[in-house]
Amino acid sequence: MSRYRLQPSPAQEQALLEHCGHARFVWNLAVEQHAHWKPGRKSAPGFAEQCRQLTEARAEFEWLRGGSIVVQQQALKDFAQAMANFFGKTHRRPTWRRRGQSEGFRIVAVKAGDARRLSRSVGEVKVPKVGWVRFRWSRVIPEGVKSYRITRDRAGRWHVAFAAIPEPIPAPGTGTAVGADRGVAVSAALSTGEMLNAPTLREQEKARLRRLLRKLVKAKRSSNRRGRVKAAIAKLKAREVDRRKDWVEKTSTDLARRFDVIAVEDLNIKGMTRSAKGTLEAPGKNVQAKAGLNRSILAAGWGQIIERLEHKALGRVIKVNPAYTSQRCSACGIVDAKSRKSQAAFACRSCGYACNADVNAARNIEHAAGHAVSAREGPRVAGRVHREPQPQLLIT
Repeated sequence: MSRYRLQPSPAQEQALLEHCGHARFVWNLAVEQHAHWKPGRKSAPGFAEQCRQLTEARAEFEWLRGGSIVVQQQALKDFAQAMANFFGKTHRRPTWRRRGQSEGFRIVAVKAGDARRLSRSVGEVKVPKVGWVRFRWSRVIPEGVKSYRITRDRAGRWHVAFAAIPEPIPAPGTGTAVGADRGVAVSAALSTGEMLNAPTLREQEKARLRRLLRKLVKAKRSSNRRGRVKAAIAKLKAREVDRRKDWVEKTSTDLARRFDVIAVEDLNIKGMTRSAKGTLEAPGKNVQAKAGLNRSILAAGWGQIIERLEHKALGRVIKVNPAYTSQRCSACGIVDAKSRKSQAAFACRSCGYACNADVNAARNIEHAAGHAVSAREGPRVAGRVHREPQPQLLIT
């Protein structure tokens, strides 16, 4: 996706919001139809039947008929694809969309002249029943675009994203490999010794966010004051998300250009960030601490950096078993839990090798990807230590 900042006029913004409302209404109706299904009942309607029902609804309700049939039918098409992904066990079940949170719609069958450049930094895109809407021409639009999606985030910013599959970054051809260890204190430590940290809010911004959250608790629900406070909070959080996405893009591009092979741990991030609150019958423990850890993991961009690496360094990302990578000495191969003195310090009790703990783990990840540890002999052991199993390689 190539995303650009949309700059609609007040009248155009109102029309875009109507499109978002129609798409959300149609999507939620489809969710309700499928949620009503139970074993023994007639199956939920498919895409063709839902389109027929939409035609009847447009004939009956003028406010729905005033919208774009392209936007509304595409919402049904997107829902059908979401259900196919759910049954294919690649995505979660489609859920309700809420006003102000999941605002957006998609336009298909885009022709070559539906997006054009006006000046060096200004372009415009043709939106059904809205007209030409301007956007920031920050880079060239990829060729062969057949669809685009218009979205509005919680901070009130509009974007247009043109669907295109970019070409992967070619390998440098030097035969170099790198291991990357993801953490909370350090977002990504490389086997080269580099420490990479995802940017967050500055201290002044964090202090302002805390003040706004206190105001939000005291503000009356549905009041104008509460709406202003929520908008200010959304702007701060959007700023943090933008910085993290920018860091992910630049870091993944740099790694794809510098190294032929990039080795990472095969982590189940979805399971690691699952809530610990439990149920009424079996409530969880240390829920607040676990929630803080979950936020730190997500703020470090663990999943985003690997996802973008797999796109840019196609076929060059190797995932290894994370077992014992933080306890094993990258110099002699001894696996000893006591060698990790603290979160940042590693000192091998066998050979005396000392290094940053995250960098040591990254070098173990690189060694595992390159078959540096013999599967037949295994690492030598001394004292109360454990043998490390042979890493399992998953090439993506």
